[in-house]
Amino acid sequence: MEYNTPKIVAIVPAYNEEGSIAKVILRAKRYVDEVIVCDDGSTDMTFKIAEALGVKVVSHDENRGKGEAMKSLFGVIMALDPDIIVALDGDGQHNPDEIPMLVKPIEKGVSDIVIGSRYVGGAKPSAPLYRRLGLHLINFLYKSAGVYTKDTQSGFRAYSQKAFQYLINCDADGYGIEGEQLFLAARNGLRVIEVPVNVKYAGLGQTSKKTPVLHGVDTVLTLLRLVVEERPLKYLGSPGIILTFTGIILGLYLLWTFNASQHFSIPVAILTVGMLTIGLLSIVAGIVLQGFKRLNERLNKLSERNHQ
Repeated sequence: MEYNTPKIVAIVPAYNEEGSIAKVILRAKRYVDEVIVCDDGSTDMTFKIAEALGVKVVSHDENRGKGEAMKSLFGVIMALDPDIIVALDGDGQHNPDEIPMLVKPIEKGVSDIVIGSRYVGGAKPSAPLYRRLGLHLINFLYKSAGVYTKDTQSGFRAYSQKAFQYLINCDADGYGIEGEQLFLAARNGLRVIEVPVNVKYAGLGQTSKKTPVLHGVDTVLTLLRLVVEERPLKYLGSPGIILTFTGIILGLYLLWTFNASQHFSIPVAILTVGMLTIGLLSIVAGIVLQGFKRLNERLNKLSERNHQ
């Protein structure tokens, strides 16, 4: 039986990585058919170094964020039709020599997405304590949304062709794209496997271009958007009903106290109006978004039938 070697393309989002991008590209080239870099508005020599090494470079005029860099890279590789896509960061924290291990489950047909994880058996987590604590919190939040990956923020990943068809629909423009990919994977029944990798932090300086707080806020806001879009009536409509009901109770209390003492409480009035306004807007928004969600689902089903 003839075995066809899969076509593997590596994508590297990079922002001000002149000190590491050459090593990442040269080592990744040993294991993949092509390397594509997105220079996300770097102000250093990242673009020129990558271009000099003969790889395709997508360039942004300004820094747009990791999510936008990944979307630009996905747009380029659509025309290449690779069997497997490997994503790794340009700062050198991921070891390209682990690419064969990362793609193996996809080659065997047992996974659609493989995560290079810092927190499964065999990995040696060297992240600073504050990073580990923050990641545990983010993982907990994603777990509550149905994502059970132990390392939701790992940027070292491999994707099958099947997974790629879903992941091109990601909307996040920052670090939240990594969690959004896993959210879409869970929603669409994609198989996700984690394999242990060793991530380097020592000697790399500030690997994240955002502070840990901003990184975490970016990720959590993406999750909030996803869960609201997934179940708008639950996450907007239900709180809206509670706020509206509470506002009505406060309004009745305001009228009762005014009738009994002729005293009109401005703070209670402001609170009443605020709760009623936010509550009613939340209910309307939940209903409208639910309607759009159902319409989108019907259009997707109709599109699938037309393609069959």
